[in-house]
Amino acid sequence: MKGLFCRAGASDAEHKFVIQETTLPDVLGGHQVRVQVKACGLSPLDLKLLDDIGVQRDLTPVGREVAGVVLQVGPQVSFFHPDDEVVGILPLDSPYSGLCGGIDIDEHYLVQKPEKLSSACAAGALRDALCAYTALHTHARMAAGHTLLVMDGASSFGLMCIQLACYHGVKVFTTSHSPQQHAFLEQLRPSVAKVIPVFNGPSDLLLPAVEEETGGLGVDIVIDSGVRLHEEESEETKLLPHKHDVISVLGVGGHWVTSQKDLQLDPPDSRSLYLKSASLSFLNHEVWTASSAQQGRYLHILKDIVEKMSAGVLRPLPEEAVPLYEATVAMETIQRHQKKKAVVKL
Repeated sequence: MKGLFCRAGASDAEHKFVIQETTLPDVLGGHQVRVQVKACGLSPLDLKLLDDIGVQRDLTPVGREVAGVVLQVGPQVSFFHPDDEVVGILPLDSPYSGLCGGIDIDEHYLVQKPEKLSSACAAGALRDALCAYTALHTHARMAAGHTLLVMDGASSFGLMCIQLACYHGVKVFTTSHSPQQHAFLEQLRPSVAKVIPVFNGPSDLLLPAVEEETGGLGVDIVIDSGVRLHEEESEETKLLPHKHDVISVLGVGGHWVTSQKDLQLDPPDSRSLYLKSASLSFLNHEVWTASSAQQGRYLHILKDIVEKMSAGVLRPLPEEAVPLYEATVAMETIQRHQKKKAVVKL
C-alpha cells in the first residue's frame, strides 16, 4: 500500500510531500481495528507541534481525518465488528497515512458513522467540527442566551461555530471578508443576528457594530481564527482582528478563545481583561488525541458531531473530493495556504 508523507524542510515552502510504500502487520494488537479507508480529510500539518511533543519523524504521515469500513478487529475489541462504518482522527503518533488503502487504529479513536452521512462529508468536516465543539463547549461553556462573535464566519471552522451555537440558542454575530461572503452569511438558516463587513480590516467597524447590537455591553464569547499582534500588517493578516479589537468587544465575564499560537499580551491588555474579569483560552484540538485523560468525553464529542451532521444540524461547506493521484499537489497547496483543506476519496 502507498501513503502520503511529508519530509520536513526549513520552511513551509520547502516541505516535500512524497508517496511511500507502507505495510500493515500480520497480527492485529488487542484493541486494534483494521479499517479500509473510503475518504480522508487533508489539513495543514503543524510540524512544530509534533516536534514539541516529541513525535517528529523524518517522514510524517499526512491525512489523519478518516472515514471507512472495518475489515478486521483485534481479540479485545468490544465496540466494533467487521463491516461497521466508522469515522475518526488518527492520533499524532500514528505511523499510518490516512491515504493508505488500509490502516490499523485503536478502537478508542473511532465512532460509528451514521448510515445517512457520506464518508467524504464526515472526513472533510470532522476536524473543524471538533475545533468548534472544543471552543464553544469545552472552553467557553456556552449556554442559551449568550452572545457570541465569530471572526471570519464564512470559513469552514467559523461556519461550524455558527451552526453549533445557533442550535444551542446563542445569539451569534460574525464578520465577513468580502461581499460574496457577506451575502452567503446573511442567507444562513438559522440566521445570525448580525454580519459585520470588514472588507478592509476590522478595526473601524467592529466595536461600534457590537456595541450597537449589545446595548454597549459587549459579547460573552469571542472566537477568532488568529489575530494581529502588531499594527504593521501583511497582506495575509490585514483582515485579522487586532488583539485590542477582540479585548474591546468582550463584555464583563467574557471569554476569548484564540487560535493564535504565539499570542502576546502586554500589561495594558492584561489590565483590560482583569477589569472585565474576562478569561482567555487557547484552542488546540490536538490535545484530545495527544492525551488519554479525557478519552470518554472525546468519543462522546465525536459521536455527537457525526449525529448532528447526519441530522443536518451541522452542514459543512461542500468540498469537492479530489482523486488520490492529485493528493500530493492538493497537500502542497494546503500547506502553503493554511486555511485551505481538501477531501480525498479512495
